[in-house]
Amino acid sequence: MQELGGRPTRRAILAATGLAPAGSALAAGRSAAAPEYGFAPGLIYLNTASLGPTPRTIRDAMEVAWTELETNPVGMSYGAGELLTQTDAARAQTAELLGCGADELLLTRSTTDAMNILAAGTRLSEGDRVLTTDQEHEGGTYCWTNLSRRRGIALDVIPIAPTDSNPAAIVARFAAALRPKTRVISVSHVISSTGHRMPVAEIAALARSRGVVCVVDGAQAWGQIPVDVKAIGCHAYATTGHKWLMGPKGCGVLYLSADAHEEIQPVQLEDGHRFVSNATGVGCLPLAIGLGAAAEAMRRRGMASVAAHNIALRNRAYEGLARLPRLKLASAAPGDPMGTALVAAYLPQTVDSGAFRQAMRDRHGVVVKMAEKRWFNGFRLSPHLFNTEDDIDRALAAVRAELT
Repeated sequence: MQELGGRPTRRAILAATGLAPAGSALAAGRSAAAPEYGFAPGLIYLNTASLGPTPRTIRDAMEVAWTELETNPVGMSYGAGELLTQTDAARAQTAELLGCGADELLLTRSTTDAMNILAAGTRLSEGDRVLTTDQEHEGGTYCWTNLSRRRGIALDVIPIAPTDSNPAAIVARFAAALRPKTRVISVSHVISSTGHRMPVAEIAALARSRGVVCVVDGAQAWGQIPVDVKAIGCHAYATTGHKWLMGPKGCGVLYLSADAHEEIQPVQLEDGHRFVSNATGVGCLPLAIGLGAAAEAMRRRGMASVAAHNIALRNRAYEGLARLPRLKLASAAPGDPMGTALVAAYLPQTVDSGAFRQAMRDRHGVVVKMAEKRWFNGFRLSPHLFNTEDDIDRALAAVRAELT
């Protein structure tokens, strides 16, 4: 392995990013990939849906890139600079995992940043309408409420209850809510509070049949389940690299289909798609390279394998939580096609979700997500490929102890 300043080269590091594939062997005991993650000793991390851990190999790749960048900042960053070329390659790796072309992808800082970019670039005027749901994360709705205040567009919101388990009925609800001035449907691929997988392909087909732009917030999908934006058929897909993909913090992507350019024209496209240009300014090249490495590592593992591992752990958690009489499950049951790796539960009204989350961390070393109070008083678990059955069992024991 060649060295650069005493450290492994980027090529050597990227060759090591294909960690052992997830599967039943990982579910039974401590993952062989555990040294890749920098968790505090004894910590059980079940909150990937908020922020995923970045493996050591990805962090090393970024550190090497940063070292190379500083050897000649301008030479490395502009024109045919080595790091800009590597960033273009990273965007191609990222696009491959999303099922699109590199020229259809913008690199951003997060899902929220991507949503803001596309909303600001969407051709909307006073009286136009955006249709969304009451379960969207604020990162996917503030862009529309901002336009409502500044441009006079109207927001229509349909309800999606935790008990909604009929995809056809959900699509019908969207269809019934469309109005003559509806210009955009904006919907999450996976609902962040409950983990419900929305019928986004059917919603995108509905939107196209009515001449409406379909925007998908994929923050909770990419890296957790296979995502193919072409198969979905949406006009735009915003997602992040720092949740389920386990890429560096502060990276995201925005897919724009070629036929959306008439309706969505971000300023970033004025000078092409490159990460360093007169339209984008200077982006963080090491982060982009880390994102590409994370996408390539996930591709090597195989998204179907990762999804199967996560669902197995999630189902174990669901079944354990269902046996606790003081809890009510808010997520789809095992086997339900709307289910994903996120599993959420209602807490008794006498138990504050914020205090519960803190107790789980302080007394048991288990990190969970407190459900946003505007949704319900509860919590969410989101296991990923580094988690094991033992992690789930320890978390269940901690929940049981807090509710006894």
